[in-house]
Amino acid sequence: MKIDTILQGDCIKKMAQMPSYSIDMIFADPPYFMQTSGCLNRGDGTRFLGVDESWDKFKDMQEYDTFCKNWLSQCQRLLKPNGTIWVIGSMQNIYRLGYLMQEMGFWILNEVIWTKPNAPPNFTGTRFQNRHETLLWCSPKKGSPYTFNYKTLKALNGDKQASSVWDIPICLGPERLKGADGKKLHATQKPEKLLYQIILTSTKPEDLILDPFMGSGTTGAVAKKLGRHYLGIEREAKYVKAAQKRIQSVSCQMDDFAQLTFDQKPPKILFTHLLKKGYVKVGQYLYTPQHKKARILESGQLKCGAKIGSIHQLAAQLQNKSAANGWFFWHILTQNGYQPIDILRRKI
Repeated sequence: MKIDTILQGDCIKKMAQMPSYSIDMIFADPPYFMQTSGCLNRGDGTRFLGVDESWDKFKDMQEYDTFCKNWLSQCQRLLKPNGTIWVIGSMQNIYRLGYLMQEMGFWILNEVIWTKPNAPPNFTGTRFQNRHETLLWCSPKKGSPYTFNYKTLKALNGDKQASSVWDIPICLGPERLKGADGKKLHATQKPEKLLYQIILTSTKPEDLILDPFMGSGTTGAVAKKLGRHYLGIEREAKYVKAAQKRIQSVSCQMDDFAQLTFDQKPPKILFTHLLKKGYVKVGQYLYTPQHKKARILESGQLKCGAKIGSIHQLAAQLQNKSAANGWFFWHILTQNGYQPIDILRRKI
């Protein structure tokens, strides 16, 4: 199976030719079956170009459901046991997709709301402005293991736990691909920031990401930037050509976020390593948060009064606890005041 490429053709047929359990993550942006008709004009009289393409047309809901069952079945077959799938939709289709996925055995991990601060208004003034879309993040079945880069997302969110509401503008300006007529090339092009968040959430470097509805190539472009592999499927030749050109212009940018540095567990460090490296010395005193002293013994244990134990054991005894983390309980006295000995562990 060739990767880092876009296959032109019907997604169900193309996926049927791929080996089972070969994909780490899937992002699916299927036709929404918008069921729009007629022209919609802005307040200034200019026409608003919504979704009126042939690929979004279906005879009825039964035909749409059958189509969705078929491509979702292939996705379920292709996902690795620890893989996940993201499916995006709007009010026209997301409830049908969610129902079908649950009936098929997919397990919903999260419902993510993508809010758009720059969404177009409701031009007729007859309904609320539609300012969001919904993403369903699912594993192949209940209990399946999956990747969730919690610490990376927290660091990306200003050291706050990431939530299921994402405020991301729709793509405009240079990011929006244009056709020869100067108008937007694809009606439903997704912003790169949205795919950046999705890929950082649930993949590792070198993982393979499948997009069965590749469109303008956002998934492939962001995957390449983040050092992941991609495989796209797209029916329309004009979109394939534009997406390939777009992805070719992208270079890999492996920073700390892309490499998941924040989620990597540091090597295990023992307190005796601090002695061997000379960061602390035998006979030196460490201090509790209340500045009570304990002397370092040659064995690497601490002595506080008559009590002797490791940094963790003694920290627990002094707090009348069954267990404690000595790296943050014990402190050294520095020019900047008392600091937890964890700063010495970090140096190693």
